[in-house]
Amino acid sequence: MLRACVLFVLALVVAAKPAAGQRRPLDTQDPEPIGAGRVLIETGVTNARNEFYTLSGLQGNLWQLPVLGCVVGLSPIADFQISGGPYDRLNITDRRPAPLAGVVSAVGQTTHAVDDIVIGTKIRLAPESAKRPGVGFRFAVRLPNAKHESGLGQDTTDFSASLLAGKTAASVRVVANAGVMIMSQPLDAAKQNDVLTYGLSVAHWLSRTAEIVAEINGRWSTRGGVAPVGTESRGIARVGGRYTVGSIRLDGALLVGVTSIDPSVGMTVGLTYVFRAFSLAPSSDP
Repeated sequence: MLRACVLFVLALVVAAKPAAGQRRPLDTQDPEPIGAGRVLIETGVTNARNEFYTLSGLQGNLWQLPVLGCVVGLSPIADFQISGGPYDRLNITDRRPAPLAGVVSAVGQTTHAVDDIVIGTKIRLAPESAKRPGVGFRFAVRLPNAKHESGLGQDTTDFSASLLAGKTAASVRVVANAGVMIMSQPLDAAKQNDVLTYGLSVAHWLSRTAEIVAEINGRWSTRGGVAPVGTESRGIARVGGRYTVGSIRLDGALLVGVTSIDPSVGMTVGLTYVFRAFSLAPSSDP
């Protein structure tokens, strides 16, 4: 926890311009939509070392090749979002006793799976003003694409809802998220664990095209005692940068795990492209 906080505080001490609708390399959701008729496509590669899966007992170095995302501006205040990836590969370094270790089909030093797909919608409830932050709401569903047999999947469906807030001061934009996630328990689908979700990010513009970004984002199980396997508290801190050229934005970040079961360290690099796909014509109805 200390190393994550240190990295995050280092980013806070620098000072930039709003990153409305920000995405990669951050997970914290900005309340500002991307704009009606605009489409955002993002792709990237992520590597996380010492990733641990509590259900299967597998630990190793995870590659996500690639991570994909798409955001469509449905109106001036609402976005549709979908993210996931076709190929997650774990280079296994350790196998520990775990509830579902016996169902893992991988017998060698690697295993792979399709990443879970997340589908969501974001709505801006109130625009930002000089005196108050912009406020939004987001809900999302995670679908169980990765299966138990790979050792990488929960094989459950989760629902989350969050309040979003964002405020710009001079050249710094601060965004905060707070919400709840209803997580099905992988070992008993009839039961659930409701966890709190959180996110806090800072973006600082160094110039018209370059910015430094940082965040801490994750979930916290409020269940007394030990959380049900697969629904434990988790979190990731990120420190990185973005460079924008026209409609294209390049990004990169270092990752540090917050809890003992999170990756020890990792990295991500990616690219985002934004374009106008359609126009919303005014209604001709009386």
